[in-house]
Amino acid sequence: MSTPVRASFEFAGVTLPLSAIHPIRQVKSADAAFGKYRSILASIREVGVVEPLIVHPQPGAQSAYFLLDGHLRLKALQELGRSEAPCLIAADNDTYTYNDKVNSLSVIQEHAMILRAIEHKVTPEQIAQALDVDTEAIQGKINLLDGVDRTVVELLKNRPIAGVALRLFRRAKAVRQIDMAQLMISANNFTKAYAEALIVGTPPELLVDPPKAKKIRGLDQKQVVRMEREMESLERDYRLHQEQFGENALHLNAVQRYVKRLLENSKVQRFLASRHAEILEEFEALAALESL
Repeated sequence: MSTPVRASFEFAGVTLPLSAIHPIRQVKSADAAFGKYRSILASIREVGVVEPLIVHPQPGAQSAYFLLDGHLRLKALQELGRSEAPCLIAADNDTYTYNDKVNSLSVIQEHAMILRAIEHKVTPEQIAQALDVDTEAIQGKINLLDGVDRTVVELLKNRPIAGVALRLFRRAKAVRQIDMAQLMISANNFTKAYAEALIVGTPPELLVDPPKAKKIRGLDQKQVVRMEREMESLERDYRLHQEQFGENALHLNAVQRYVKRLLENSKVQRFLASRHAEILEEFEALAALESL
């Protein structure tokens, strides 16, 4: 029999006066000066509260609520002189879940949302004003995927790749872009530095605009060529080990289970202790591993 799932909050939202909402932590002045807060403030000023505050009834007090999630939103509402806020009433006094389960937008998802807003006749200037950023920054997000292969977009759309790293893909041809995206996913590394390293290791024929001579501070042309070869070799080795990892891990798990059964036999333990103490030590270390 399946266990019924209990909702963690009331489905019907409520509007509460700010005076009835009591924060469980104070927003520091450094938080209020941070870019995220300024964006929230601008967004509420331009379009209102998009995400309701999460509150929980305060025990022993009538019409009073603890604020579980939304401290920056509450601070922004107070700064804007608002008197009330849309809220969801949580069934449990749980502050962990709402913060732990946040899924931040990737730069590609953000790009898609901005394009969707523009399709609905929202201007880049309005978006910039709502997010408290320069119009040029919004324009850069609009053009983010120019020159990036669609397969790469699909591969990286839910990944935490930095915008500056994604723009580096434009320097490579489509086949190399896909290769770079797969390497980033395999290495779980989506930084600008790694993207630059992949571009440096790209053969000239796979670059959109190959330079006549790559000039890197501190490296002469021979060193650059050698680094390109080493990078290609490293990529090949990495892919080879990646393909073999699953099979090797399966074999190692089977070996570990077998060694554990061996060590459960007291006769085997005594024999190894008297004849091959060093092997027994290695077997015990293998058996004690919690993960491989």
